Amino acid sequence: MAKQQRGRGPVRDREVMEEREELDERVVNISRVAKVIKGGRRFAFRVTVVVGDNRGHVGLGIGKSRAVPEAIRQGTERARRAMKSVNLADRTIPHAVESKYCGAIVFLKPAAPGTGVIAAGGVRAVLEAAGVRDILTKSKGSSNPLNVVRATMQGLEMLKGAQEQADRRGQPVEKLLPFWSRTYAK
Repeated sequence: MAKQQRGRGPVRDREVMEEREELDERVVNISRVAKVIKGGRRFAFRVTVVVGDNRGHVGLGIGKSRAVPEAIRQGTERARRAMKSVNLADRTIPHAVESKYCGAIVFLKPAAPGTGVIAAGGVRAVLEAAGVRDILTKSKGSSNPLNVVRATMQGLEMLKGAQEQADRRGQPVEKLLPFWSRTYAK
């Protein structure tokens, strides 16, 4: 007779599967790393994974293992645990922001509806997983994929809500909104 695992059952398995189906997982980078030991070099793989729910939550995870599938699994688990909330303004971000992580500098700017995600590589993966649909970006400095993704995550964390920015500046919210979302009273 087979032993039954505690805490697992058809209902629990279904809940876990439904949660996994909702999240958008993207492998950004796979790189081979070497560890020098007494007998030579030992090779492993470092995988950068971005996970998001397309509704304002995104996480970054890094997995290392001797096999790529195991590294992807580790990275995905870490990204799920590290998910953070992002302030969004409908389909774009509330205001422009520039963030720097090590040598990588990423500039994020809100865009009008219908523009799309003007980004490449790791920046695109993070923004699409977070649920941003209209944005302009520019990556400057280092092109290291891991640092670019971390700079993008840092930029998204720096975003403030429109009401919070208006209160900080002492201006009405309507003055801070981009021109395509303003309603003019005639």
